[in-house]
Amino acid sequence: MMNNKLNSLVAAALAGSVLMSFGTAANADATFDLLNTLVEKGVLTEEEALPLMKGHASDEKKLQKSISKQVAGNFPVKVSHTKKGFRFETDDGKFQTNLLWRAQLRFTTPTRSDPRNFDDFEPLAEGENTFEARRVRMKIGGHAYEPWLKYYFEVDLQPTRSTSDGGEKASARVIDWRVDVAKYDFATLRVGQWKINYNRERVDSSGKQQFVERSIVNRQFTIDRQVGAQLTGHLFKGTTADMNYWAGVYTGEGRGVKNDDNNLMTMARVQWNPFGRALKWQQTDVEYTDKPTASISLATASNTGKCTRWSSSGCGNLDGFSKASAAANNQYEIDQYQQGSAFKYKGFSWQQEYHIKDIKDTVDNQSYRMKGGYAQAGYFFIPKRFEMAARYARLEEPNETNKQFDNVREEFTIGANWFLFDAGHNNKLTADISRLTLDDGLTDKSYDDTRFRLQWDVSY
Repeated sequence: MMNNKLNSLVAAALAGSVLMSFGTAANADATFDLLNTLVEKGVLTEEEALPLMKGHASDEKKLQKSISKQVAGNFPVKVSHTKKGFRFETDDGKFQTNLLWRAQLRFTTPTRSDPRNFDDFEPLAEGENTFEARRVRMKIGGHAYEPWLKYYFEVDLQPTRSTSDGGEKASARVIDWRVDVAKYDFATLRVGQWKINYNRERVDSSGKQQFVERSIVNRQFTIDRQVGAQLTGHLFKGTTADMNYWAGVYTGEGRGVKNDDNNLMTMARVQWNPFGRALKWQQTDVEYTDKPTASISLATASNTGKCTRWSSSGCGNLDGFSKASAAANNQYEIDQYQQGSAFKYKGFSWQQEYHIKDIKDTVDNQSYRMKGGYAQAGYFFIPKRFEMAARYARLEEPNETNKQFDNVREEFTIGANWFLFDAGHNNKLTADISRLTLDDGLTDKSYDDTRFRLQWDVSY
């Protein structure tokens, strides 16, 4: 300690002597270089060096700027900004945190959600012109100790509610939390709560959609967020046998709810990547993929419990299916099947899914089948900037009043995306217009409606 202080005093005296002996005008650069070197070596502190430059304003500012750069360079945490948000990372790369804020601002007319029965197709005469913050999110993710030990959680800050809902419907909620042990490509373990990798349309982030919202079949067939454990892997990379797999067990109770029986949901999905390249879980080809990339998938899921559907709000029931009583917690036996495909190449994108869902009501001893699917395609007429897209979806489901009859719903949607500031999905405007129809199997009547939506989705 004494030696360090002595060194500092000697260095300060030496620098001062140079300053007085040679004159500042002719040797300012030499003096600056000397002081800067002494600070770099740790011989002088910033507080000791700066007074020696007093009276030489330009050199003092120069030294201050140089010292600031050194301090930033020696600081153990680096700060930057990427598409994942603000990044904080240690010099050794062992710890990293990305913080992303996201807002999805939307206008809709004449109805906010998908109309599902004849009452929805006959709203009040004035309809509903709605502005809403559809999603306001905070996303935090990164890795700790090793780059392959990853974590992620997401908070929904202010979901919009209906006037009839209680205030708790708009409270902040943790919707995702998970840890990945991803040391090996062929086997990655994930534990936590997240949107289970059953089908692409649901797993694709709502911020990376091709349209304002997902298709009419999503509500019926998604298994959404679950708590559990899953093994996934990427095999035979770069070959014609290139494939991904997912297999897991979950509570089956949806988001944020513990399991109240001894049953577990199971899910398995396999995906073939015929060109030897896997597609990211996001829609549109804003990256302008330079090589053809495609996937073909099959998946199945099973659960026994009180739910017939799941959403980001948790466990629920489809129209016409009553909530299970406490005495009949295992009322519904559900088996689902999914086939899907996706393709991207130089601004063109395609994806489709076909679903089957079998529901057995063990109390009424009745079985029901739902079928549905969608297909959508888009193309960038201005690369990475302007995209036009179209989607068709069809759903066959039991009638809400009498489940022995089937209703048929269809969706025809045309959309456009304008991507701003070269930010990709992180800053875009989306508009779409939909023709929605219902053929009521019980009354044999048909209904239709037209809906327009405009949305600004921004993340930073």
